[in-house]
Amino acid sequence: MENKVGSAEKVGMSSERLERIQPAMQKYIDNGMLRGMTTMVARKGEVVHFEQLGHRDKEAGKPMTADTIFRIYSMTKPIASVALMMLYEYGEFLLGDPVAKFIPAFAELKVFDRLDGDQVHTVDLESHVTIAQLLTHTAGLTYGFLDDSPVSGLYRQNELMTDPGLTLEEFIDKILEFPLAYQPGSVWHYSVSIDVVARLVEVISGQPFGEYLKEKLFDPLGMNDTAFGVPADKLDRLSAMYGLPDISSTHMESMIEAYQAGFNERIDVSGTYPVDMPQTFVRGGHGLFSTTWDYMRFCQMVLNGGRLNGHQILSPKTLELMYSNFLPADLLPWKVADPPDYGYGYGLGSRVMMNPGEAQMMGSVGEHGWAGAAKTYFWIDPAEDMAGVFMSQSMMSPDPIQQLFRNLAYAAIVE
Repeated sequence: MENKVGSAEKVGMSSERLERIQPAMQKYIDNGMLRGMTTMVARKGEVVHFEQLGHRDKEAGKPMTADTIFRIYSMTKPIASVALMMLYEYGEFLLGDPVAKFIPAFAELKVFDRLDGDQVHTVDLESHVTIAQLLTHTAGLTYGFLDDSPVSGLYRQNELMTDPGLTLEEFIDKILEFPLAYQPGSVWHYSVSIDVVARLVEVISGQPFGEYLKEKLFDPLGMNDTAFGVPADKLDRLSAMYGLPDISSTHMESMIEAYQAGFNERIDVSGTYPVDMPQTFVRGGHGLFSTTWDYMRFCQMVLNGGRLNGHQILSPKTLELMYSNFLPADLLPWKVADPPDYGYGYGLGSRVMMNPGEAQMMGSVGEHGWAGAAKTYFWIDPAEDMAGVFMSQSMMSPDPIQQLFRNLAYAAIVE
């Protein structure tokens, strides 16, 4: 996949309609909501739209460029999930296998029951945690920035998300010191489960996760700027971070308070998302740095049935499985925060569109993708042979700009 923009009309899109994206996006820079962004759309193997607006560093006067590097936070998750499913294709595990088969401490987990003062009471597991439950966020784990479980509070009190000096193995070992928030399979709950997925890749492959990704995924796909750090000769390309306080050192209630106070400033996230610790700061749920072009290569590989640059990363049938809905009706709709994500199910590491009408968004049944905490977003639509990538750096910005961009891209389809 070459770094060039082709003809929209060649792939059934209108270049005139794609031109509507720029003025709609520019409004968010003009009103100060965002400092800069990139937008990219591809269809039928051709990138037909790529624009950069605003600044990657407003204070230094550095404009947003085609090669700007971004912290992609939870857009790390779909990559980690693909990495594990590559091992699935070698017959290394089944989705229903207990995680304890590979990480024995999972067999000893307890489940939170109640608090009695400061005393945490737990109960036994009703069933083992499976690999499929990790990939679908139904394993019973949680996140420290969420405020809907006392276990989330335990994560915060013990600063689980704020120490980049922990290796992935040490990070998972620390998580396993605490009970599950829910019985496995009982609820959909956004969580650190994809970090466990990354650790499974290490245990099963016998290779450090970062090295595995570079060798098996990034190098074959030509994702040359994607890694768990940024080398010194590329630091000038890294976007500054703006928005609300650092999500890794706070929680949702603090985010809401800051938003209500109108906080939207430059912030320093280097303490929790460092550029220079790629040997230890390796995670599955967040941690990667990437560019718009690199992430589109990942998307195009998926659209191509697992193939790009002559490398077959996954089988089309594995991808079909991954992007099927795994959630039963009683776990729908799922939500990270209000409102719930109506119209979507959840597959292996990704949302999955089930009903565009319920979602109230343009798209197709089977569309899938995810977002990152710092205003990054992507979608892949196999029915339209289309993908879009949005990159910015605005921590937990609540505005709907990604959905607006997506709708404008779909509106440019004319055949």
